[in-house]
Amino acid sequence: MERINVQPQNQAVPENWQPVYAKFTAIWIADGSTLEALRRKLKVLQEQEKTLAGKMMMVVEAFSHRPVTTWYTQNSKANDKTWCEQLLERLPIGGLLIFDLGFFKFPWFDAFTEADKFFLTRLREKTSYKVIRCLTNTPFYRDEIISMGEYRSNPCQHQVRLVSVLWGSTWNYYLTNVLDPQMLSAQQVCELYRRRWRVEDAFLLTKRLLGLAYIWVGDNNGVQIQIFATWIFYAVLNQLCIDIAIALNQPLDRISTEMVFRALYHFSQAVLRGDASDAVPYLVERQKRFGLVKARRKRHRDIDAYTQQIWALSS
Repeated sequence: MERINVQPQNQAVPENWQPVYAKFTAIWIADGSTLEALRRKLKVLQEQEKTLAGKMMMVVEAFSHRPVTTWYTQNSKANDKTWCEQLLERLPIGGLLIFDLGFFKFPWFDAFTEADKFFLTRLREKTSYKVIRCLTNTPFYRDEIISMGEYRSNPCQHQVRLVSVLWGSTWNYYLTNVLDPQMLSAQQVCELYRRRWRVEDAFLLTKRLLGLAYIWVGDNNGVQIQIFATWIFYAVLNQLCIDIAIALNQPLDRISTEMVFRALYHFSQAVLRGDASDAVPYLVERQKRFGLVKARRKRHRDIDAYTQQIWALSS
């Protein structure tokens, strides 16, 4: 963990995102996830009704996927807004937090602006708003400064920015309080929000690959121990993926965390034989055999091509 903490924060940031990364003190992604039902192996649990193990809130760095912090509650039905105050307090001044519609509420948006912090989310359907100024208007995207809650008794007190992008036949709407397009362009707003799915990947890895989907204890303290132990291991595994990506000169997104995890068995056997002592050189040398680098699939190429088409035709 000490090695992880001393790593440069921009170590895994792609070159084309470095200018954006330098403008914010942090770029984080937050999301909540409900834990699976408690395993009923213990006699005390077998005598109880089947219950979920609770809910956790996770924050990861947008580019490196490193865990930043996590919170836990026994209430599996807890709303994501439960952690609004903690999230805002933890985010440094000048930082940017990306989150989904589960956090959508006007007072929280105002709190970001008043604290000199930034957010990026989506616009909830049927939200009333008034266009204050149009920054850009093309057939494929619009960039506007708006005021929200025009017909509400408690409207949003501060203006926000609405970026609308036509994807296929569907308009997607992104909301941020970064009002200056020079600080965050419309294209960067769209592509940065797409990175919100990285936290979903982290949940998938910790639950299905690292076993957090199976809660083996029945008390609150035991559940938290399993959660934090799993995230610590994930942090170490993620740093190993970063080191491999740097050694192979590949973007971190191209490194398969699952295959790196499975390759650790072969590394451990090599250590026992005395054939290896450092995981990174061992795995890098055998990266093709272990399939550590993801193949570029057709759907990824199609998405990239369509994205370039949207912004090229709009420029």
